[in-house]
Amino acid sequence: MRIDKDLVAAVATPLVLAILAEGRSYGYAILARVRELSGGELEWSDGMLYPLLHRLQALGLLAAEWGSSPEGRRRKYYAITEAGRRELAEQRSQWAAVTQTLDRLWERGGPAPLLGGT
Repeated sequence: MRIDKDLVAAVATPLVLAILAEGRSYGYAILARVRELSGGELEWSDGMLYPLLHRLQALGLLAAEWGSSPEGRRRKYYAITEAGRRELAEQRSQWAAVTQTLDRLWERGGPAPLLGGT
């Protein structure tokens, strides 16, 4: 299934914040976690993830520091900040309202027919 780019963009911030709420991580591991959580439905690229990480860091929602991998390679590790946790809580509330609304609509068999349509 192809997920629309607008929907991918909409879920990017809460998804990254929620992953980092599990513990600090680095880019490749975040990409792998997104893939795992989505059952392979979301395939993010570096070009999508790193600008998001930099934006969230600039907003104070993430902190970053350089560290070494077990193999000795340098990696930039990201961690959620307290401001990031507050934003994640707000995002969760907003997404809960959206998903509950869609669930209610879809439980009734889907949207009403278009006016004037067949």
